[in-house]
Amino acid sequence: MEISLKRLPGGRAPSCGNMMAQSDLDLKETALKEDLKFYFMNPCDKYRARHQIPWKLALQILKIVMVTSQLVFFGLSNQLVVSFKEENTVAFKHLFLKGYSGVDEDDYSCSIYTQQDAYDSIFYVIDQYRQLKNISLGTLGYEHDGSGLKICKQQYRKGGMLPSNDKPNIDVSTETDCITLKPQELAGKNTEVKLNSSFFNLEFYRLIQVKISFKLKGVALQTIHARELPDCYAFQNTITFNNRAHSGKIKVYFNSDTDIQECKDWHILGSVLQKNSLYILVFDGFVILNCLASLILCSRSVVLALRLRQRFVNFFLEKYNRCVSYTDRMEFINGWYVLVIISDVMTIIGSILKMEIKAKNLTSYDVCSILLGTSTLFVWVGVIRYLGYFQTYNVLILTMQASLPKVLRFCCCAGMIYLGYTFCGWIVLGPYHEKFEDLNTVAECLFSLVNGDDMFATFAQIQQKSMLVWIFSRLYLYSFIILFIYMILSLFIALITDAYDTIKKYQQSGFLATDLHEFLKDCGNVSYRKEQTSMPSICCCRRRQSDDNLILIN
Repeated sequence: MEISLKRLPGGRAPSCGNMMAQSDLDLKETALKEDLKFYFMNPCDKYRARHQIPWKLALQILKIVMVTSQLVFFGLSNQLVVSFKEENTVAFKHLFLKGYSGVDEDDYSCSIYTQQDAYDSIFYVIDQYRQLKNISLGTLGYEHDGSGLKICKQQYRKGGMLPSNDKPNIDVSTETDCITLKPQELAGKNTEVKLNSSFFNLEFYRLIQVKISFKLKGVALQTIHARELPDCYAFQNTITFNNRAHSGKIKVYFNSDTDIQECKDWHILGSVLQKNSLYILVFDGFVILNCLASLILCSRSVVLALRLRQRFVNFFLEKYNRCVSYTDRMEFINGWYVLVIISDVMTIIGSILKMEIKAKNLTSYDVCSILLGTSTLFVWVGVIRYLGYFQTYNVLILTMQASLPKVLRFCCCAGMIYLGYTFCGWIVLGPYHEKFEDLNTVAECLFSLVNGDDMFATFAQIQQKSMLVWIFSRLYLYSFIILFIYMILSLFIALITDAYDTIKKYQQSGFLATDLHEFLKDCGNVSYRKEQTSMPSICCCRRRQSDDNLILIN
C-alpha cells in the first residue's frame, strides 16, 4: 500500500504515530469491506471468491426432498387413522341411534317428538350395547375397566305442573341422577328389574337432558395392508337427549372421542412389518441428522453476521463519528436463516414424535402433524431466498417487503369496519338466518362475501317473517358488498400494485443508497485469490457483473 505524505499547516510533517494510526484504519477498512462484500454474495459467488463450498444450500436442497418424503409417508399413515375414526363414528350412529337416516339434521344427529319415541330411543341404546358383539361388523369390544353403560338424567327439582292456562311451579335448581349398567349385568337375569326401576320414569316437563356414555375399544387392522403395525383405539361415546328448550323437540347429539392407545401383548406373524417400520425409523433418523446440521450451520451464520455488524458499527463510529442507521443494521439480520432455524427445530421435534408414534409408544398424531406440516411449509418458503439472488425472481420478495407496513395499517382500519358489520349482522339477522347464528359463523360468511362466494344463497336464505328485518338485511348486505368489494378490496390491491410499480422503477433507475451501500460502492478493487479448479455444476451459473450492486439481498 502506498501512503502519501502531506505537510500540515505551518510546514510541519505528520507525526509517525498519526501515520501508523491512519495505516491501521485503512487496513481495517479494507478487511471490513472484503468481509462485507463476501457476506452479501450468493453461494456461487462465494465459491468463486474463496472456494467455499455452499454446504447450507446443499443441505437445504437435500432437506426439501427428505422432509417432503417424510411428510408424505406420515400423511398416508395419518390418513388411515382419520378414515378409521370417521367410519367408526358413522357406524356408531347407525348402531345406537334409533331411526338414524345417515345424515345429521344440523349440529345434532336426529330429533324426537313424542314421549314414546324418547323411551324407545333410550332402551334401544341399552339393547344395542348389550348385544354389541353379535351385531357389530367391526373389531369392537367392551372396556374391562368396569365402566359399563352410564346413564345420567338431569332435571329440575321437584315441582308441580299446573294447568296450561296458569304458570308452572318449577324449582330452577337442578339435580342429576345416574345409573351404571355393566355388560355382565345386562347379560344376567336381573336386567329387566333394573330397566323397570323408577329411574326410567321420566317427567318430561322438568327433564333437562339424558346423557348416555359408554366406552368401547377396537383395533385398526387396515394398517397391516400398508405394512404398518396396527393401532388400538378407545372410543368414548356420549349420546345426549337435549330437552333444555322444552319446545316439544328433543335433539339427539352423538359425540365420539377417540383415543389411540398402545396395543398390549400383541403378536403379529411375519417379518415384513418389522422391517418396514425399521426402515422408516432409520429414514427419520437421517432427517434429524440433516436438520441438526442445517440448524448448526444457520445458527453459526447468524452469530457471524451479528459480529460482522458490530465490526461495521464500531468502524463507522470510529472513522465517521456517527452511528449506523436502523435500516443498515437490519441488513445483517437474515430473516431466512431465522426461518430455517425455526423449521429445523420443528422438524427435529416432529420427527422424534413420529418415531415414537411409529414405535407405538406415543399417539400424539395431531401435535406431530402440526409440527411436520408447518416445518415443511417453512422449508419450501425458504427456497425463495435462493431465487431472490436473481433480479427477475426477486420482485415478489421486494414487493411484499415494501407493501407489508402499508397493508397492515390498512387492515387495521378496515378491520374496525368489518367487526362492526359482524356484530350488527349477528344481533339483527341471527334469529332469521343460519349463517348469522353466532359470531364465528358471521365472520366466515362475510369473508366469503368479500371473495364473491355464495352471494345468492346468503340473500335467498333470509326468512321473511319480519318485513322490517328483511328490508334491513337487504340494506346491510348491499352496503357491505359495495363497501368492501368495490372500495376496500380495490384500495387493498392498489397498495400492492403501487409497491410493485415502485420496485420496478427502482430496479430500472437504482435503489436508494444508504450508508452501507455507499460504503460498499468502492469495493470493486477488492480482489480474491482464484484458482483454476473444477467447480460444482450448481455453481456454474454466471451472472452479469452489473447486477452485483443493485441491492443487498438478505
